[in-house]
Order: sequence, then C-alpha cells, then structure tokens
Amino acid sequence: MSLTISFNDMKEIKSDFPITAREVLARTDFSKKDRVVACRVNRVQRPLSWEIDMDSKLEFITYDTIEGAEVYLRTISFMLTSAATRVCGIRLHLRQSMNFSYFYDSPDGPVTDEQKKSIHAEMHRMVKEGVNLVREELSNDKARAIMCAQGYIDKERLLRWVNNDPVVLYRCEGIYDFFGGALADNAAIVPVFDLHLYKGGIFISGPSFADPSKTQPFKTSAKTFALFQGYAKWLDNLKIATMDNIHHLVANGQSRDFIMVCEALHTKTLSAISAHISERPEVRLLCLAGPSSSGKTTSSRRIRVQLLASCINSATLELDNYFVERSKTPRDPDGNFDFEALEALDLDLINEHLAALLEDKEIDVPKFDFVTGERKKGYKLKLADDQLLVIEGIHGLNDKLSESIPHDNKYGIFICPLTGAAIDMHNRIGTTDTRLLRRMLRDYRTRGHSPEMTLIQWPSVVKGSHRHIFPYQENADTLFNTSLAYELPVLKGYVQPLLASVKEDSPAYGEAQRLLSILSFVPIIPSDDVPNISILREFIGGSCFD
Repeated sequence: MSLTISFNDMKEIKSDFPITAREVLARTDFSKKDRVVACRVNRVQRPLSWEIDMDSKLEFITYDTIEGAEVYLRTISFMLTSAATRVCGIRLHLRQSMNFSYFYDSPDGPVTDEQKKSIHAEMHRMVKEGVNLVREELSNDKARAIMCAQGYIDKERLLRWVNNDPVVLYRCEGIYDFFGGALADNAAIVPVFDLHLYKGGIFISGPSFADPSKTQPFKTSAKTFALFQGYAKWLDNLKIATMDNIHHLVANGQSRDFIMVCEALHTKTLSAISAHISERPEVRLLCLAGPSSSGKTTSSRRIRVQLLASCINSATLELDNYFVERSKTPRDPDGNFDFEALEALDLDLINEHLAALLEDKEIDVPKFDFVTGERKKGYKLKLADDQLLVIEGIHGLNDKLSESIPHDNKYGIFICPLTGAAIDMHNRIGTTDTRLLRRMLRDYRTRGHSPEMTLIQWPSVVKGSHRHIFPYQENADTLFNTSLAYELPVLKGYVQPLLASVKEDSPAYGEAQRLLSILSFVPIIPSDDVPNISILREFIGGSCFD
C-alpha cells in the first residue's frame, strides 16, 4: 500500500505502510517540534500515537495555542488524578478553572501538604520515565466495570445513561478515564507543571503562554473563588453537579422543577445585587461588562427591572454608538479591524458625555452606522432627577472608559457564565464552550451566520476577551454568574444539528466534532418550560425583552 500525508505549509510525505503521527513528525522540519502535544488527522483531534493508514491531512497542535494549552492541561490533570488515586488513595473532584489552572477538591477530606508532595513527586517520575498515556477502545460494559472498580461511580452511571459503545478511554499507570478531547500520549511531552494547595483543595497549572519553560503564575481572586465555591456547594446540595445527576432528573420527569429552581437562583442573585445598589445612593453610574455571549443584555434589563421595583429609575447609554470612524479603527496583528480594542471607542467623547449627563445636562447621543463605519445624528438624552445611568459593553469595567466619573459614584458588575454543572468529577464543560454554543445559536438565528463561520471566528473572540475583558473583572463590585445548570440540555437540541452540518472538508470540522463529543454526555431538555425572562431566551429566542 502507499499513502500520502499532506500539511498546510510543509511538503507532503509518502509512506508504504501505516505510520503514527509521531513518526511523521520526526520526518518533518516542523519548526515547533518540541511544543507539539497532539495533532489533527483530517481535522479531528488525535494523540500523536494515532496510526495513519490512509491518505490524510495532518496538522500539529502546539501547547502555545489555546487548543494546545487545553490538551496540555487535560493531560497533566489525568496524571494528577491518577497519581492521587494510586499514591494517596484519594479521589479528586475538578471544580473550576481560573487563569488556565484547574482547581480540585476531594470528597475524602482536605488535601494535605504531604499528599501534595507525594503526588508532585509521582508526576515528575512519570515525566522522567516517559510513561505512556494509552488510548483504548473498550465495550461499554467493560468500561463501566473499570469505573466501578476504581470507585468512579458517577462515571459508571454516566456511561450507562449515555450508552456509547465502544467507549474511548485513556490509561495511565493502570488508571482509566475518559475525556472530551485528545491527550498527549506520553508524560515526557508535558514536563512543565506545578501544584498549589488552596482552601483545602489543590490547583494544577501548566506552562505560561509568555514563557512555556515556566509554569503559569499562580493567581487567584478571593471574590471569584468564593463565588465558585458557593455555586459548587449549591449544585452539590441540589444533587445537580454532574451530568449523571441531570440525566436522572430528566428520566424522572423533573425537568420543569429543575428549570424553575435554576431560574429562582438568578432572580435571587439579581435581587441581592439591586438591593446592594439601592443601599448606595451616591452611585450614579452602573457599569456592566462581560465577554461575548455572557448574557449582558438580558442581565442589564433584569437588573433595571429589579431597581425599578426599589423605586430606582434608570436610563441606558449604548456604547456601540461611540465607535470611532472606520478609518481610525485600530487593527490586530493580522491587519484586520480590531473592534474589541478599547481604542475602537471614542473615549474622549464617552467621558465628556458621561460627565455631562451626571451634571444633569442634555447630550446628543450619536448613532453609529455599522455598514458605512460612520457616526450619524442620533437622539438627545438627559437624565431625570436621581435617575441612574447604565452603560453596558465589553469594556464597561475599564477605568479609562469612565475616568471622568469619581470612583464612589460608580458600581461595576462583571457578567459571565463563570462555572456550571460538569460532565463528571474529572471533566468540566468549559464556560468558553458554553458561550460558544450560545453565540453559535444566536448568530445562526438572528444574524444568518453559519455554524462554521462562528466556529472559525471564535478563537479571535476568545483572545480578545483575555486581552480586553477578563483582566478588568477584579474592578467589579460584584460578579454575576449567568450559568444555568439546565442550559446545556436545552441548547443541545438546538446546536447538535448545527454542529453536525459542518462538512468534513471545513477547517471547523474538528472543533464541531469535539463539541459534539462533549454534548454526547448531555441529556436533552425541551425548551417549553424556559421562562421568557430567562437569560437563555436571549440565545434560543422568545425573550420578553426582545
């Protein structure tokens, strides 16, 4: 037999016999060989041990990319849980992600410094000896038996609900687990990591984007961590922390109650935020910020309703009308217009108008024409006595946007789906993925964008968020977690066919398949019982705020 392996920017390679992706890598002049953690074979994410036995297109995944960083973190996380099980006899539960680090706690009690040192030493042994992480395909019943034997009962139940056959598992030193994407196939590939004890649990961090030879700096926020922990406790108490629990609820006809209790938590939280604002009469400017598809529009309108219930009226200034003329719009490193950069807004005019409004003056709000890239005549705006001004946008918490307003007169809210229900104790559903599915549906429904277009554009959106938005979340007076534990089961019914429509020759095909793999573990809940005030309605349609 003869097969041809092609690349995006290298000469093709021919082979007279099946060959692994690792063997192909050794035969290439790929410039970042030392950073490759996995690959895409015909656009589908695979480990380097994947055997190529047909004509294929091969792309290497390096850990200095967002996709590669996720593969890296998945791999060292498996090494962590494997070491904890074998060396210390403890189970670890993945709770959250912060600053490209994962936080685990243990149902067996607080993780001790001695346990951390033992796990750390075992992981370094695995790196030094080049321990393999082996991909295996096993029958469903055998995979379930293995999960039971390891004490991973939630995983066994999930495999029973999903009933995939065969099941793809990875094996590390006799411990098995399953994941929503590929892993590096050898521990020697992922030598850079560190462990940190925190609040009875343990953080694991991979390499820094700035210098991959060093670990990601360990940073945490007491405010954000408290929100994460409070939500995790709420999920645990209601027994909806993982997908096997949610499958059980759906099977027992409890979907409606599930939806109502999740919505009740949002209402309770928004009510508390509004009460806090009403206790501060000096606040004149309410600043809301969050990344794309975080639910800012619905959140801001619900907060305004809650404030009105406390006899606080408000008006909104739409920052989208303050973009600079197209000729002055900054460009990203690729030469494209960077509409998410702070400099894409007319900061001087925004500050001038904010100051004027809070001095009870009338302003002429411009109207930005997104087609021509020009500002046109808009409308007049003047605040009534004691009326609160609301601004909403991705830069809402950046002080430069409102530097003309004294700090005491401002109240900031960071809005984002910060954490949610997990697939199981070792696999979380990234909130970036939740936002991507929300945006894909909204783009398709309201803007006529194909799923492929949204998937291709998404990496640049994520980069923009980390550059322009997340660094300022600490400026917020409060955080609002817009996650709904039931939302993925509702979204699945909408986005599954959209993802399946992405063709095999599309550059977005591999990402679509990864998302479909994650959704395979999620049950479906019809949207009938989702209230029209829900943040989810902003994306699936039917919102009372439309």
